[in-house]
Amino acid sequence: MVVEVPPWWQTAVVYQVYIRSFADGDGDGIGDIRGMRTRLPYLAQLGVDAIWINPWYPSPMADAGYDVADYRDIEPAYGTLDEAAGLIAEAHELGIKVLLDIVPNHTSDHHAWFRAALAGDPAARQRYHFRPGRGADGELPPNNWQSVFGGPAWTRLPDGSWYLHLFAPGQPDLNWDSDEVRREFEDILAFWFDRGVDGFRIDVAHGLVKRPGLPDAVASAPGALVESAEGHPAWDQDGVHEIYRGWRAVADRYSPERIFIAEAWVADNERLARYLRADELHTAFQFDFLRTPWRAELMRSVIDDAIGAAATVGAPPTWVLSNHDVTRTVTRFARSQPMHLIGTDWERGRWAEEDPDHVLGRKRARAAALVQLALPGTAYVYQGEELALEEIEDLPDHARQDPTWVQSGFTDVGRDGCRIPLPWTETDPTYGFAAEPRAATWLPQPEHWSEHSVEAQDRDPGSTLNLYRAALRLRRSMWRDAGDLKWLTVSPDVAAFERGGAQCWVNTGRAGVALPDVATVVLSSVPGVGRELPPDTAAWLRTGPTPD
Repeated sequence: MVVEVPPWWQTAVVYQVYIRSFADGDGDGIGDIRGMRTRLPYLAQLGVDAIWINPWYPSPMADAGYDVADYRDIEPAYGTLDEAAGLIAEAHELGIKVLLDIVPNHTSDHHAWFRAALAGDPAARQRYHFRPGRGADGELPPNNWQSVFGGPAWTRLPDGSWYLHLFAPGQPDLNWDSDEVRREFEDILAFWFDRGVDGFRIDVAHGLVKRPGLPDAVASAPGALVESAEGHPAWDQDGVHEIYRGWRAVADRYSPERIFIAEAWVADNERLARYLRADELHTAFQFDFLRTPWRAELMRSVIDDAIGAAATVGAPPTWVLSNHDVTRTVTRFARSQPMHLIGTDWERGRWAEEDPDHVLGRKRARAAALVQLALPGTAYVYQGEELALEEIEDLPDHARQDPTWVQSGFTDVGRDGCRIPLPWTETDPTYGFAAEPRAATWLPQPEHWSEHSVEAQDRDPGSTLNLYRAALRLRRSMWRDAGDLKWLTVSPDVAAFERGGAQCWVNTGRAGVALPDVATVVLSSVPGVGRELPPDTAAWLRTGPTPD
């Protein structure tokens, strides 16, 4: 009998590489391609199927590379096109696919197109959103839209016109009504597919198309990144789907194995499923799972909703617990409240008070990881989650680099705390981030970093790193081809499900819960789990033969 093997992207575990903070190969304090290449064996040993690399294109770094000046080259601080080709080849030799970040909603204000627009080129101006202002002398912005980072979404130029930037002023929004913009990005996709890239994560995939006329947003959400109930004119417009049908055609010309993953903050899973129709994108992040508080009944509801929505269009659900834009899981789970991502309120700076040493947060984060990796579909792991790193919230103000800090009037500390360079060894001054450091790291590392380093955790059998390694190894035999999810009835504080001959249990309550006598504990988020599952703990069980 021939067993049909699903495409790799339907069951993959993808590791997110925030290149600037992953590994530094030349000692200048900034992560780069050379450093990443030296750490590919680490990723292979961890057991991931693919890596997603945050933007590595030339950029003035107004927003850590999400302001792209040239989509067909490499940022000089990170390396060269030849080095990128070497990384892709070496990753493929290790069985690791490579996904890049594509940023289509906006360019850098250093991009050649925008410079031409500023110089008065009418054709170049048509590629962006330039408008006259309101008021007697045009001194007011064209509408009431606010930047996601804070402040107005419009900047006025010396000639009196205004240009739209839904993020930083250095990130002018492209006008996707322009056929030239559409052709350009399809050509950019082909440029990287020709170099062996396996797919793209699409930044702000729900943006791009704006409602005709750029009308005012409702007063309740002039700058929110997600749609309000009434619908924000800048987000999730129906016209975006035509763009992605064109992108899908480009990918399919190369191979059905070339894929897209959408970052789409939309109102609900029904809207999200529209991005995953058969002729559009392959997968989309399930952000409701990321935002779910530590309560079993809410986990069950979110998981059911996500699986059901994906199934309507035949796509796999895609689970994520953390990324470069949100508070790290350990810190988020230091308390039981949900995280809100409305406007610029990232809920930072108010977590550690209830769990100052992050003991509870780490325990819950380990349990959540086992739940994530047991679910059907794909899973994304943000670098450092496998080390149980916490959010670094006490950065000195002068070190902060996220544009949110400035644009919010120095009230929102932004996302720097989840972007600190990784600790590889126990030795200062950079904990192995740079093999031969000659400069300080671009964001300062905390003094206690050594205890969470790869070196320290490597020799500790009970470390979070070794838990991830065991989970990714077992996932292949226990969960990857296990089939549909079926919930088990246990108690309100327990989310327990079965897939094939395997079960996953997580206890979010305050008392221990008895495990079934007929099952064997194969892996647990804390060592030594026997017949009772402790609070804030997850376990994988086998009801049949135990795998090697």
